[in-house]
Amino acid sequence: MPSLLEALERKYFAECEFENAHQPELHKRSDLPNDFTVTKCGGRMEFSIFIPRLSPLTSVPALLVLNDCDIDSAGDFESIRDKCQRVRELDLAQNKLSDWAEVFSILEHMPRIEFLNLSKNQLASPISALPSTAPTVNLKSLVLNGTYLDWACVDALLQNLPVLQELHLSLNNYKQVLIDAEEAEQRLQATETPEETERRITKAHPALKTLHFTGNPVEHWQEICRLGRLFPNLEALVLADCPIRSLQAEECKEDTHIYFPSLRLLNLSSAQLNSWSAIDQLAKFGQLRNLRVKHWPLWESLECTEHERRQLLIARLPNVEMLNGGGKISTDERIDAERAFVRYYMDKPDEERPGRYEELLQVHGKLDPLVNVSLKPDKRVKVVFTYNDVSESRFVDIYLTVNDLKAKLEKLVGLAPNKMRLFYLDQDYKEFGPEEMRYPNKQLYSYNLQSGDEIIIDAKK
Repeated sequence: MPSLLEALERKYFAECEFENAHQPELHKRSDLPNDFTVTKCGGRMEFSIFIPRLSPLTSVPALLVLNDCDIDSAGDFESIRDKCQRVRELDLAQNKLSDWAEVFSILEHMPRIEFLNLSKNQLASPISALPSTAPTVNLKSLVLNGTYLDWACVDALLQNLPVLQELHLSLNNYKQVLIDAEEAEQRLQATETPEETERRITKAHPALKTLHFTGNPVEHWQEICRLGRLFPNLEALVLADCPIRSLQAEECKEDTHIYFPSLRLLNLSSAQLNSWSAIDQLAKFGQLRNLRVKHWPLWESLECTEHERRQLLIARLPNVEMLNGGGKISTDERIDAERAFVRYYMDKPDEERPGRYEELLQVHGKLDPLVNVSLKPDKRVKVVFTYNDVSESRFVDIYLTVNDLKAKLEKLVGLAPNKMRLFYLDQDYKEFGPEEMRYPNKQLYSYNLQSGDEIIIDAKK
């Protein structure tokens, strides 16, 4: 297997060494200007303009990408220092590196590196000995996805990377966080369970601002709270595809948002959360501005459209400015959402009303029901069906299920129901785009289907 030096020489230097080979013989004639040459080609003489060639490459670019090159070692360190003096970002993902001493030696001879990607290298072995002088003072971003590092190794790295600002620990099969900040030791000793005795207490890392923890099978929020204590100045936390079941830690009765005082971005998409209380917990994160909460079981259980769900979310989250991507929530959208929220709960029993209802009631007052709104919609509405840029208006029974509608549309478009996707487009909220009608047993009236709305038919790929 090649060394890092051999891989970069193949990529950046091999062509330079042989680019003059097999060139035609060039002759200089005194009666021609300096920028002309004569080439001997058989019996003919051809004139050509001389263009000075750039000097051979002496160092690699600031961004050095050598992923999936089977690299298992560094090579000659002095040559690496000479050739990589400009490197600031190094991508060594999907190689065969297994020795941390080799990694630190690479960093020592590339002192300007600020970003390092070691994803999917075989680095699960412990860090036995680190250099006496840390050569990594400039390293600000470290990617360790799919390396399956144990927490002792993560801790050793953190203590030797004093200015690290961004850390990627995704897809490492972490079910627990087995390190915690030392100030939490006394408070947690009384609540530790026997299986947690391997957890080590370490120093917090206040420099870290961004942590990616996607795809780890962690279920309990108390594990995420440990990350908050380890990184007390965290501003962005990505927990997508983590099967978290609650946002309340079992080990402490206090609100857990105190461990995330600076958090501005949180991604909890595909969590296993099934209660509005989780949203109410997120509302307590005072600095939270950007939130993603897609694909929760809670959303599947609600009998409301995506637009209505967005309104309920916006009303419950007064600090959030961006929700599930897209643009910033406007003042008008927030006011409309809050007023819709008040109307939604004003006829509910007191025990079903969240605390946010009383807060918004103080802001907007007691609202009258919307005029001309029937609690029971018309049985049939006229909807525009669009398929392959062809549109046709038809009446449809709103008590049909999505599956029933697909069966009726089979004759119209010639697609089998299992080969068909339907998208609902509300005529009053076209700026939000179409919503996929993905639930086969959901009745059409639950989408608030009205005459003039559109249903787009698409063939499954």
